[in-house]
Amino acid sequence: MTTNSAPAAASAARDLFGPARLGPLDLPNRLVMAPMTRNRAADDGTPLPIMAEYYAQRAGAGLIIAEATTPNAVGATYPNIPAIYRDTHVEGWRAVTDTVHAAGGRMFLQLQHGGRIGHPETSGLHPVAPSPVPFPDAMHTPSGSRPPVVPREMTVEEIRSTVQDFANAARNAVAAGFAGVEVHAANGYLLHQFLGQDTNRRTDAYGGPVAHRIRFTVEVVRAVVDAIGAERVGVRIAPGVTANAMAEGDTEAIYPELVAALAEIGPAYLHVVFADPDQPLFRELRAAWTGVLIANPVLGWGGPLPEDGGKAAAERLLAAGADLIALGRPFLANPDLVDRLRGGAPVNQVRDSGLMYTGGAEGYTDYPALDRAALAAGV
Repeated sequence: MTTNSAPAAASAARDLFGPARLGPLDLPNRLVMAPMTRNRAADDGTPLPIMAEYYAQRAGAGLIIAEATTPNAVGATYPNIPAIYRDTHVEGWRAVTDTVHAAGGRMFLQLQHGGRIGHPETSGLHPVAPSPVPFPDAMHTPSGSRPPVVPREMTVEEIRSTVQDFANAARNAVAAGFAGVEVHAANGYLLHQFLGQDTNRRTDAYGGPVAHRIRFTVEVVRAVVDAIGAERVGVRIAPGVTANAMAEGDTEAIYPELVAALAEIGPAYLHVVFADPDQPLFRELRAAWTGVLIANPVLGWGGPLPEDGGKAAAERLLAAGADLIALGRPFLANPDLVDRLRGGAPVNQVRDSGLMYTGGAEGYTDYPALDRAALAAGV
């Protein structure tokens, strides 16, 4: 088994604000900005200058994982999602990473193929998926809400070419200045669709038993590792998460086998969505994964942020064996989140959730930071 870090030690004494190591990166703290779709790219997927401002504001995170970015045209999910398969995309992202690096930050880029979470009005192409099982709800497109379309079942040749698209996207991400990439195998998108029984009804080598349903994800991760090196690659999983109408069916069987297969490849980290230290599956995966584990706590999606910005939940996960903690909405609303949590200062609440996706500065780059005197005073 290949790993990129020492086995996790007893973690009760880990300091959320102390330094950590991830592959070749020295992180100044254990707080990770989780990838969050914000719909601020150009229509063709090229990152815009406002995205550089947004991420640079949050450069105090130990690591930023930039938002879900499509590795090919058919993988596009929603309007104004960034991409990384053309030279113009690389150039746009390079402007983002240069700005973040100048602000002292470190970045990975999340690679996401939408699978059935796509629409011809958005991508210009008919969506593809493991099986012709449509998303059950309306889709957001450039012209508004539209009925979903039945995705076309991917051929084996399309599966193989998609694996290579991920590898090429990873190379492009490194060329754009990212320290690495995160393969998105969570939240109901293509890789997750292959994992679930409801969305994967294939009878070939990519469907049926767990060993077949994890095959596509394993092949993608292996190709990405071969392309840019294991120390530059992470994988995000979401055991039991029902986002985008996912119904895995046999969660407790899927993830131990998947994690064991990923451990043989040895990516730099495993990122677990909505990690709950009280759940036996989380403890089983932590014990099985000897590399760096990033845990994303449950903070009550749709409700207000906890008054402490998620600090207590983060420290609880550290004590349960996580190495790094990924926070989403707290970073969205607080560009200086690390300083606020360290100083015990109040946090901004997320404003109207619709502002997450409407474009422009409002609800994006206009969240206020506290001044240094207020941070020092803890007010």
